[in-house]
Amino acid sequence: MTEAALITRPDETVARALPSNVEAEAAFLGAVLIDNRVIEELTSPILPQHFFEPIHARIYERILQLLDRKAVVTPITLKPYFEADEALKDLGGAAYLARLTADGQGLLAPRELAGQIYDLALLRELVSVGRNLVNSALDTSESVEPMEQVAQAEAALYKVAEGASTGSEAQGFATATRTALGMIELALLSGGHISGTTTGLTSVNEKIGGLHDSDLIILAGRPGMGKTSLATNIAFNAADRLRRDLADGIEADKSVGAATAFFSLEMSADQLATRILAEQSGISSEALRMGKISRDDFQQLSYASQRLAELPLYIDDTPALTIAALRTRARRLKRRHDIGLVVVDYLQLLQGSGRANDNRVNEISEISRGLKTLAKELGVPVIALSQLSRAVEQRDDKRPMLSDLRESGSIEQDADMVWFVFREDYYVAAREPKRPEEGDDAKTHEMHAAWAAEMERVYGTAELIVAKQRHGSTGKVRMRFESRITRFSDLADDALGGHNYE
Repeated sequence: MTEAALITRPDETVARALPSNVEAEAAFLGAVLIDNRVIEELTSPILPQHFFEPIHARIYERILQLLDRKAVVTPITLKPYFEADEALKDLGGAAYLARLTADGQGLLAPRELAGQIYDLALLRELVSVGRNLVNSALDTSESVEPMEQVAQAEAALYKVAEGASTGSEAQGFATATRTALGMIELALLSGGHISGTTTGLTSVNEKIGGLHDSDLIILAGRPGMGKTSLATNIAFNAADRLRRDLADGIEADKSVGAATAFFSLEMSADQLATRILAEQSGISSEALRMGKISRDDFQQLSYASQRLAELPLYIDDTPALTIAALRTRARRLKRRHDIGLVVVDYLQLLQGSGRANDNRVNEISEISRGLKTLAKELGVPVIALSQLSRAVEQRDDKRPMLSDLRESGSIEQDADMVWFVFREDYYVAAREPKRPEEGDDAKTHEMHAAWAAEMERVYGTAELIVAKQRHGSTGKVRMRFESRITRFSDLADDALGGHNYE
């Protein structure tokens, strides 16, 4: 067969009917109208858009609405809602609702019928994705970007794999309200603090209410502030909470923990694992790397590694990822391991599509938009680490500000939350005056004593500055930081935790 024939073949094929089984839909609706409890026993999440026949979709949607109001649904209770439905009149009017329950055969296998309806709906979506893919691939009237088309096709296939409708309309406010109430219920069950995924730090959870699904959180700081350490701590805490909850018999969707994907473009997977081992065993990272540990330390390390063996934390240390490749890998992890949190270390090491490489600001804008899109697409929080400009070092007060975000204002615009990590002891240590020696004057001793007093005041503490938050107020949270094992934890006295950020 020639190439020309291959190209023209789609236009020559005889039109085929879309996969559907209207009889199975009618039998399933009849089963639901006879026994409303059928819906509660389904394993496949059947939604109105999964029905091929539009009138069946409208009937099922009305059934769900009435059940949500705790009403009993029968052909008689449905009748007032469909008396003016023109499509139903063609089928015999309200009498059609009674015919659905006439034989009751659907009660023999309602789950199997629901499974078939669901599977056929996915096949129809696959047909739609394939048709769009063929049309866009054959259309060369605009600029040809094959990799962009591949990324779009993969995103569409991911939606099909997740059971989402690729052609879904805007959701009703009732659906959005139910989702919001579910989040509020989760916050209530957690003790009134968390409506999202836990950070593992009580003071931070109380400030932000946990990590919210579909949010992009930018975690920024100058080198040496510990932003990678904090991100690693949060990733471990979320994954460990899920592990413990599952072990206690708590369902994953009721847990405030989450399986976590950590994309480390700067450090290798074994370096991150060493950090987590150091944190959990209490042995310094330096001692672990150099092997300066005792037999007791090694035994403690062995116990820690056994506890971490079942940790749902997945590390991808592929360097120089593009934003498209990162989204592809994240979708795969979501599909395979149902991840509930994504961490990217760090944003500036990601690459754009290649179209904006001549302009770094445009490329960073593309990356930040891509990360926000990923958060919404997967319905998970995304924490992206970011560098700050050197403008911080030129000021007397080294606390970062939003204007310090490096290379693009779109980072601030796309983010739902912006956090800054600030460790005053880092800068105080760098200002250490000359150590007094025997014979030095009193002023030298006084200067060093004043420095030592200041160092004692700030040593081992850190601030998480919440500079932007769409869900609540800004402010700062004081934390404890153990640099030896790179661990952030709650500070016992957090009296300054609620100060407003200016």
